[in-house]
Amino acid sequence: MRVVLVHPAGSNWVEGYRDVSALANRMPPLGLLSLAAWLEKEGHQVRVIDCLGPKVRNGEDTISRILGEEPELVGFSTTTSAFLDAWQLTQGLKRIEPDLPVVFGGVHVSAIGGDLLRQFPEIDFLVIGEGEVTLGELAAKRNPADIAGLVFRDGEKIITNPVRQPITDLDSLPFPAYDKLAGFPDRYELPLFSSINAPGATMVTSRGCPYQCSYCDRSVFKRGYRYNSAAYIYEHMAWLRKRFGVRHLNIYDDLFTLHRERIEELCGKLIAKPLGLHFNCAVRVGHSDDQLLRLLKKAGCLMVSLGIESGDPRLLEVHKPGVYLEEVKTTVARIQAHGLRAKGLFMMGLPGESEESIKKTSDFVISLGLDDMNMAKFTPFFGAPVSRTIREQGELKEDWHLMNCLNFVFLPKDIASWQRLDELYNRHVKRFYSDPGWRRRLASRWWQYRHSFWRLIRHLPDFLAAMKSFASGRK
Repeated sequence: MRVVLVHPAGSNWVEGYRDVSALANRMPPLGLLSLAAWLEKEGHQVRVIDCLGPKVRNGEDTISRILGEEPELVGFSTTTSAFLDAWQLTQGLKRIEPDLPVVFGGVHVSAIGGDLLRQFPEIDFLVIGEGEVTLGELAAKRNPADIAGLVFRDGEKIITNPVRQPITDLDSLPFPAYDKLAGFPDRYELPLFSSINAPGATMVTSRGCPYQCSYCDRSVFKRGYRYNSAAYIYEHMAWLRKRFGVRHLNIYDDLFTLHRERIEELCGKLIAKPLGLHFNCAVRVGHSDDQLLRLLKKAGCLMVSLGIESGDPRLLEVHKPGVYLEEVKTTVARIQAHGLRAKGLFMMGLPGESEESIKKTSDFVISLGLDDMNMAKFTPFFGAPVSRTIREQGELKEDWHLMNCLNFVFLPKDIASWQRLDELYNRHVKRFYSDPGWRRRLASRWWQYRHSFWRLIRHLPDFLAAMKSFASGRK
C-alpha cells in the first residue's frame, strides 16, 4: 500500500511574538519516522511530509504534495497544538478525494479517543496508544473490527476496539526512517548551545515512565517502562554516525538512566570503541550517582538535563513527588564536578502557583549555577492527571492551538491576571540569561559553541526581532 505520513505544523511559538522556532531548534518527528520504518519493513511504500521541515509550505501546497503521491492511506501524527492543522488538511484532502482513508494518531488522539470522530467527521480512523502494529494492520487492509487499538465508524456508531498491547521487544523495531526527511541532518538543528559539534540528531531509547507527575500525559506509552538494549543503542548510534555523519545526539528519553545495567553496558561499549560523537541525556534526581556520572562523561556525554519544575517544595510535593530541593542542589553540583554540563528543566504556572512560589523558583534557579535552563509554560494536556480537576484550580483557556507549553492557557487562582503571569515569566527568563555567572560560563565556551554563534549571526535580524517582541510583548 502507498502510505503518506504527515507531521502537521501546528503552533510552535509564543502567540504575538516572532516565530524563530525552526531557527532555534528543528527536531525530526521521531514517532512518525518509527511508523514509516515499520511500514516499510512490512512491505509498504511510505512517504513522510514534515510541515515543520526546512521547506515549509502552506496548506494548499501540502495537500497537493500529499495527493501527488497517489496515497491509498494518509496518516497524521498530532500533538494537541497540531491537531486542528491536521484536521484542516484533512478537510482539504476530502474535498478533492472524499474516499481517501485518513487516520490520526498521537498523544492528543490517545487521550481523547472516540469523541474526536464525533466532532471531526472527516477523520476515518484513530490509532490509540502505540502505533506501529496497529497502523501496519490497517495498511494491510485487515478488517477494522479485528485491529486492536483502532477506533472507527460502523455506520453512525463509533467503535472503540480493545487496547493494543505494547511491543515488548523494542529491539524488534527498525531504526527510524531519518532518510525520508528532506535536508536531514544539516537542516534539523539541535537547540542553540546544546552541542559543540555538528551535525546533530535525536533519538529515543525507551518508552514509558513509572512515575506519575501531575502534568505528564502518559496516554500513549502508559506507566510501564520498556527500553532498547545497549547493543541496539550502540548500533543505532553507529549507524547515524556512518550513514549521516552525525556528531552529536540528543537522547530524549524521560528516564534514560533508570535501568542502570544497560547504561553501564552502553557506556562500556562507547568507551571501548568510541564513535566520534557526543550526546546529551536526561536523568532524574536519584538516578545519577558519581559512578554513573563518571561513566557518562567517559562515554562522550556532554550535558545532562534534570526535571526540576519548581523551587517551591509545596508545589513539588503535589506535582513531582519524590524530588527534593537539597537533593537537586547536590545532584547539579556532582554533575558539574564530573565535567558534565547541567541543564535544569522548569515549569511555571502550575496549579497552586503564586508570585511567592515563582520568586522561590527564580532564586533557586540562580543559586544552582546551571549551564542551561528551560522554562516551560504549564499546559494541562487532556491525558495528564491534573487535567481532571484543572477548572477548579484556576481559569482555563482551552485553545488547542496554544496548548504547546509556550503559551499560558491556565491562570492559577493566586495570580492576578494573564498579563501579570506573562510579566513574571519574562522577568524570570531574562534574569537567568542576564545572570553574570551564566554569561561567564557561556563566554568561556564560545569556541566550542561556534556552530550556535554562527547560526545566530546568520539569522541575526530574526533573532533580534524575536528578542524585541519578547521584551515588549508585541509582534
